Amino acid sequence: MTHQDSSTQKLETASEQEEEEEYCCCWCCCCIAKGMQSIIDALTGGGNGGQKRREIKGTVVLMKKNVLEFNDFNASIVDRFDELFGRGVSLQLISSVHGDPQNGNKGKLGKAAYLENWIPTIAPLKAGETSYDVTFEWEEEELGIPGAFLIKNNHHSEFFLKSLTLQDVPGEGRIHFPCNSWVYPAKRYTKDRVFFTNKSYLPHETPLPLVKYREEELAALRGNGEGELQEWDRVYDYAYYNDLGDPDSGADKARPTLGGSAEYPYPRRGRTGRPPSKSDPNVESRVPLLMSLDIYVPRDERFGHLKLSDFLLNGLKAIVQVVKPELEALCSENRDEFDSFDNVLKLYDGGVKLPGGPTLDNLWKDVPLDIINAIFHTDGERILKYPLPEVIKESRTAWRTDEEFAREMLAALNPVVISLLREFPPRSKLDSKIYGNQDSSISEEHIRHHLNGLTVGEAIKTNKLFILDHHDTLMPYLRRINNNTASKTYATRTILYLQSDDTLKPLAIELSLPHPDGDKFGAINKVYTPPPADHKEGSLEDTIWQLAKAYVAVNDSGYHELITHFLHTHGVIEPFVIATNRQLSIIHPIYKLLHPHFRDTMNINALARQILINGGGLVELTLYPGKYSMEFSSSLYKYWNFTEQALPQDLKKRGMAVPDPESKHGLRLLIKDYPYAVDGLDIWSAIRNWVADYTSLYYKTDEAIRSDAELQSWWKELVEVGHGDKRDEPWWPKMQNRDELIESCTTMIWIASALHAATNFGQYTYSGYMPNRPTISRRFMPEEGTPEFEELRENPERAFLRTITARLQTLLGISLIELLSTHSSDEIYLGQRDTAEWTADLEAAAAFERFGKALTEVEERIVERNGEEQLRNRYGPVKIPYTLLFPTSEAGRTGKGIPNSITI
Repeated sequence: MTHQDSSTQKLETASEQEEEEEYCCCWCCCCIAKGMQSIIDALTGGGNGGQKRREIKGTVVLMKKNVLEFNDFNASIVDRFDELFGRGVSLQLISSVHGDPQNGNKGKLGKAAYLENWIPTIAPLKAGETSYDVTFEWEEEELGIPGAFLIKNNHHSEFFLKSLTLQDVPGEGRIHFPCNSWVYPAKRYTKDRVFFTNKSYLPHETPLPLVKYREEELAALRGNGEGELQEWDRVYDYAYYNDLGDPDSGADKARPTLGGSAEYPYPRRGRTGRPPSKSDPNVESRVPLLMSLDIYVPRDERFGHLKLSDFLLNGLKAIVQVVKPELEALCSENRDEFDSFDNVLKLYDGGVKLPGGPTLDNLWKDVPLDIINAIFHTDGERILKYPLPEVIKESRTAWRTDEEFAREMLAALNPVVISLLREFPPRSKLDSKIYGNQDSSISEEHIRHHLNGLTVGEAIKTNKLFILDHHDTLMPYLRRINNNTASKTYATRTILYLQSDDTLKPLAIELSLPHPDGDKFGAINKVYTPPPADHKEGSLEDTIWQLAKAYVAVNDSGYHELITHFLHTHGVIEPFVIATNRQLSIIHPIYKLLHPHFRDTMNINALARQILINGGGLVELTLYPGKYSMEFSSSLYKYWNFTEQALPQDLKKRGMAVPDPESKHGLRLLIKDYPYAVDGLDIWSAIRNWVADYTSLYYKTDEAIRSDAELQSWWKELVEVGHGDKRDEPWWPKMQNRDELIESCTTMIWIASALHAATNFGQYTYSGYMPNRPTISRRFMPEEGTPEFEELRENPERAFLRTITARLQTLLGISLIELLSTHSSDEIYLGQRDTAEWTADLEAAAAFERFGKALTEVEERIVERNGEEQLRNRYGPVKIPYTLLFPTSEAGRTGKGIPNSITI
């Protein structure tokens, strides 16, 4: 039987596949070619001119393009024919010792070697790693020690190259090359792909034969700034947020470009190079929703293959394409209202019945059934039978208490806004020439009876008064929001008193509106105070106070999602991802330090621009600023300061801590039981100690920082381009000494890991029950003599629910946050790496091991604190222990765990 006959027969019958594959392995053209080469080498002395030559055995680990998930079965078959005709996967080792004068003194290349036994393995039905042998011929005296290798993929489909490991290399022993990159067919590249060993080199320490390879690889990653980028491109580049609007679909879908102007400053995002829209040449055209996976990000930045990654992608699209239209129809039939808290609770007890009938026929056919069932909790007749949020698990009413309302400012989703009240009454920082008098109307008379005998001055002096201030941030947008969206809301100030047990008590809430005659006339303020201690629950006084707290929660929810969560983590980190890949070589020690903290971030941000933060997207549908949501976010970026994102600096800025050399971490918290700060400072210190230990291995002096060309280019580009709208701010570190490097890297890691975890993974816990954290208010506080006021008196629950988030927005919102509160099964947590061989530097590996042990000790302390009942802010009336900064977690919605990076 000829080789061609064998190949044909294998395609004709699956039952003989195993037998035929074994036959092919024994008699394929690759084997014949290898035998012929051995004869030639024997006749010619091995083609090495008498040089000492030996074979180096290697192992390549890769993952073939998955057949089922990527619909690439045909390419897999074609790849087998490529192997038969000698067009397989070739690798060439590169010398780190000897340069080739005829090739610009780049490291000399060894002979091409090919992966062995590719043919017997068709790409598996499920994504999985496969190991292949490879044998290199290496002329020891001529080439020395390999420091990199080239790879050429002559197949028709890409594969994920995980690693190459060489055994028994003369003079070196074992050499490992961590690759972790998609390798496309060679025709997609102008140069062969290069990979380096796991050794770290500062630029001036790089072996000379590897210098140009290092430089060329960075040049390839930067690209030329032109054209539409394709999936096989590896280019990291910058663009404005000019892809949020869709003017081609109508003027109501147009949105301003964020970034590149004083009016709308913003961090940069990854460039896609898509053509402009037809209606506006300055706006990038949008990708159709069904093609959400086709948004360009460098392939190595895309999500992995595990089910929960696709769960995320399909889940977000399904919310938009399935749940939204179904719920719009349902809510329209039911007047878009909840009538009582019991009605809300039915979401967790019975779910929502589909208006189209008791089948799944209405659901998007492209979403697999198991994903529909998992995301939407459907039994065929009902969808969205949500799990009970923790905030109402122990008690259905504890969320209504003043203690819980205040505690969540310290230990829930947005613990980064509350600050010490330094002057009374609170004063506005808005320009009075534009906005008139915006100072607070809260007077001493409003609060003096709740200060335990202190005067306001004494309470200020003894650090007893705190404020949650959402006035100045919102007031410039409030008139437009209230006039041009469905929202009817206020700018709020909340004054709180620190009690002897370290809990906070709200004393007064101020609700403010722009003056009806114009901004220059200042604000119209109204102050609300808690009902008397002997008030009856459900009384008119109690309901008005509950509504006042709801308006505060609406402000805080919007600020949390748009500023704390998206802008201050997702948005600000993306320029760091881009700059690091463009300017720091993969063998640069700072690249190795930071790279794990950038995983999946560009992909989730691209998906957010497509589905969540775009014009008409889920964020605009579910948050009170509506179509002004991202503009509002831009207005707050004006006040972003990188150095103040460091946790100690943030706490001092807000007056929540003061310097104290005798205290742990050098700070004394003014509220000792401040869970976010207490646990956060432990995490911050562990990160900083790790960064300091690691960087000290490579930078012995400040001059080493200043003379590192890659590091200086990285920082310059990050400041001047990535955060170009903030380039002239004086607070940027100059990157001239080791302290600046340590503090900057610690801050980046903190933002990407702990800050994001603390503000993301508890979303369903606290906001899954919308009355606790409403996102929209639809009408103003009722005035006496109006029908709304009578409704408030006669049916307070219905009046409350008709004021806050409507039914449609509630269902969409909690569908989204349940998805976003979930850890994927491939999560890598702080203190972990995807491989133990990320570095060849034993001292660096030992420092990382110490970091992991430090985080284990932090976990133990968190468990101990959560067991101390006197620390009432750690669990509160709702009995939820504070675990949002607990480093590790299992997959799923756990309310704990700090992933290395912003993966969701």
